[in-house]
Amino acid sequence: MPSYADLPLHYGQVPPWLAKRMSLLGGAIVEAIITDYGKGEVVRKLSDPCWFQALGCVLGMDWHSSGITTSVMGALKKAINPRSKELGIYICGGKGRHSKETPAELMAIANKTGLPGDQLVYSSKLTAKVDNTAIQDGFQLYLHSFILSDEGEWAVVQQGMNDASSMARRYHWHSSAFTSFTEAPHTFIYGRNQGMILNLTDIKAGDTRQGILQLTKEKPAHLLPEIRNLVMPSHHELRAENVNLKRLGSVLALAHNTNPANFESLLMLEGLGPRTLQSLTLVSEVIHGTASRFEDPARFSFAHGGKDGHPFPVPTRIYDETIATLKDALNKAKIGQSDKQDAIKKLSVLSQQIEKDFEPNTNFDNVIAQERRDSWQYGGRTVFGKAVKPATPKGGDQLKLF
Repeated sequence: MPSYADLPLHYGQVPPWLAKRMSLLGGAIVEAIITDYGKGEVVRKLSDPCWFQALGCVLGMDWHSSGITTSVMGALKKAINPRSKELGIYICGGKGRHSKETPAELMAIANKTGLPGDQLVYSSKLTAKVDNTAIQDGFQLYLHSFILSDEGEWAVVQQGMNDASSMARRYHWHSSAFTSFTEAPHTFIYGRNQGMILNLTDIKAGDTRQGILQLTKEKPAHLLPEIRNLVMPSHHELRAENVNLKRLGSVLALAHNTNPANFESLLMLEGLGPRTLQSLTLVSEVIHGTASRFEDPARFSFAHGGKDGHPFPVPTRIYDETIATLKDALNKAKIGQSDKQDAIKKLSVLSQQIEKDFEPNTNFDNVIAQERRDSWQYGGRTVFGKAVKPATPKGGDQLKLF
């Protein structure tokens, strides 16, 4: 059964300076997940609406708008597909006319990998049919992305819009969510890349196909109670009630009030400033965090802000340092030097340890205010231009939630 997220409908383009960085960091995050947890974990995470929203936030997109879906999937497709043979992950489809190219793209992948192309196309079309027709909720699909591993596991991320309500709805599917899929007989099919696939062409899978088709006959009233959803607020600014202050405060405490040299496991990150450690800690959690950690995805916008200036301008210098640190860790791990990679992983662990006994106060607005005051130092940018140095620096509360 799919899960979904409701988002305010926003229009506009992602500026080139952000699109390039989103692709670089998104690709590095996916590679890190594959390295530590495998290809299947990438597929599973992308099928989780809360994790997907957190990823969009950490990549610097608007923290709650519909544009996250299009921009994130576009950035990942650009980063991953040139390395699909190496990474074992493929991304098909996209927005508008690109969604219609999904069947041809899936068949091309099937020819390369030996996966069952006809059944993958069938799954792609059926998920779109269910969300567009079976659940008649007023949202017309305009984006369809199909994520596939070379082992046959897949996820679907698709989005529809409702002009009347000025909202968009994003739907997420995961192949393993179907008991009939995982219980169906499967075999190994060998092509240029080999891997285990699901044998949906077997005659014994007839009941499976009929069971999936039965979904299209169910009334929405029967389906909707089974769907896990995420509803984002309509207000544009980021408010304290949109994040878990205890979790956010522990990240800020780790980055700004703790000398990393105090932790043997973080010595490999010496030389990074506290602002970069703040971003890296949130990136670390996107890579290593469990599902329950993404119930407040807006928190992850405190890594790299948002292109519209909410909660603050995108700190391009910090963004670039985050990308460089993560890519350096991945490259060193390939030659057996995993110290820096382990240190990045440890950031999320340490922030959770601090969180256990952490008691935040109500200085949320002061945190955002200081990020905006300091934005010019970090190369802050929005779609409206570059951040400038305040004419008269103001004093006041420091960057604290404690």
